[in-house]
Amino acid sequence: MTYPATDPTAESTPPEAAPAETQAPAPAQGTTPAQGTTPATATATPPTPDTARAALEALRTEIGKAVVGQDSAVTGLVVALLCRGHVLLEGVPGVAKTLLVRALAASLALDTKRVQFTPDLMPSDVTGSLVYDARTAAFSFQDGPVFTHLLLADEINRTPPKTQSSLLEAMEERQVTVDGTPRPLPDPFLVAATMNPVEYEGTYPLPEAQLDRFLLKLTVPLPSREDEIGVLTRHAAGFDPRDLKAAGVRPVAGPAELAAAHEAVARVAVSPEIAGYVVDICRATRESPSLVLGVSPRGATALLATARAWAWLTGRDYVTPDDVKALSLPTLRHRVQLRPEAEMEGVTADAVITAILSHVPVPR
Repeated sequence: MTYPATDPTAESTPPEAAPAETQAPAPAQGTTPAQGTTPATATATPPTPDTARAALEALRTEIGKAVVGQDSAVTGLVVALLCRGHVLLEGVPGVAKTLLVRALAASLALDTKRVQFTPDLMPSDVTGSLVYDARTAAFSFQDGPVFTHLLLADEINRTPPKTQSSLLEAMEERQVTVDGTPRPLPDPFLVAATMNPVEYEGTYPLPEAQLDRFLLKLTVPLPSREDEIGVLTRHAAGFDPRDLKAAGVRPVAGPAELAAAHEAVARVAVSPEIAGYVVDICRATRESPSLVLGVSPRGATALLATARAWAWLTGRDYVTPDDVKALSLPTLRHRVQLRPEAEMEGVTADAVITAILSHVPVPR
């Protein structure tokens, strides 16, 4: 994975310009991604920012062993890791949303678990619950699958709001409270949720409060003809999406690299002009006649965070207006709500944000 030195639209495409993703069968329910124990970049000494960046760049090579044409979506996931944020992947069935997250998990030396969200799933099935132990005559807490580094929430909109809300505290506070006792989650902690945008029967739309907890919303389109041919060629050669170890996917980064990268991103400089540019974009969404709900101040801080992460990935220690533009769509598209009349006219959130970006003055 090669990030350009100055142009965020070059070889490594930003998340909003997502290329087509590999189409592959969904993994069997309950499948655990292949994991290693030691990242290839791990050393006896703490990693430097340069070695951390190299480790994150190696993610693309590893994920490319399982998926095709996934540059932009992979970049979005890496940005979320750097910002310690969560990702919502939206796409029709069969475009390898789940495979992408499983390949990411297999490329990281992190604990990972998968939850298949269904209508009968209960909150305790996600967070854990108190279990009575007859031997001690006392209740003990049994961890749920949320106690992991990377949680794959598959088809999150297929479970009722009561169960969806079980992730709110975990995503925002990085802890789970059961019986009045807060229990911290591992660090790092990331929720990667998948969602089907076209099938509405048996689904429960995510409330605005939960959508706002996701740092990025990445749309996953159908693959191009060339990429789809590549998918079929791999399958004809014996590729099994359920066996990532056999595909050669191995861990190339771990908690140490992610921590070093996070610290480096925190040192990326933000000028007052850039901060004002971010605020102007977000305030423009609140004044748009096509939107009933604009971006909140939390959305503005999210846009600044993702722009800093993108700037660091491209090898710079300062944020430019192009960094802000590159991350505006995936960071803001799920934080705005269209007016019914605009929706009836075929207006999309992406179109509104794109129009705002073209009108808000760019600092020089």
